[in-house]
Amino acid sequence: MATIIKLQKLVQDNWRLLEAAADGAPPAVPGQDDIIVPLALWQSRREQLLAHPGRLGVWLDSDQGPEALAEDLAVLALIAVNFPKFTDGRGYSTARLLRDRYGYRGELRAIGDVQRDQLLYLTRCGFDAFALREGRDPEAALAAFGDFSEAYQNSVERPQPLFRRRWANAAEGMERS
Repeated sequence: MATIIKLQKLVQDNWRLLEAAADGAPPAVPGQDDIIVPLALWQSRREQLLAHPGRLGVWLDSDQGPEALAEDLAVLALIAVNFPKFTDGRGYSTARLLRDRYGYRGELRAIGDVQRDQLLYLTRCGFDAFALREGRDPEAALAAFGDFSEAYQNSVERPQPLFRRRWANAAEGMERS
């Protein structure tokens, strides 16, 4: 089992990521495992997958929007968003839409070319689990969550921007700055 970061802790990953074969053929679905399937497989075999005895997750590629899963969020324990390259930022928007617009509260995992430098920002968009790129040390990456003590902008984790939080504290008797 691989080690991932979940809720800012190292955990063993119990999920199997199913990928299409090199020729594009859909992957075989194992018996009892918790599985993460590509969106195309979910869309083509949804009813069969709903009968699967393990937990279900779907992964979206960076060019696939969350609206494709909007009606199915209640049955998905996990949604993974693939970052094919470190520089592809579309997954940040996907996470924000899943959390804010669609109200998804299950596990939201970043997969693919995920690196330490992204973790804090991915968390601010709503990701709570991270499968780092192969060859990266998840234990060393945990330090990323302490890189900054404060952020000015609002985020999924802190909906109020810093200036509003300061004004709220001032109204409660703290000095304004």
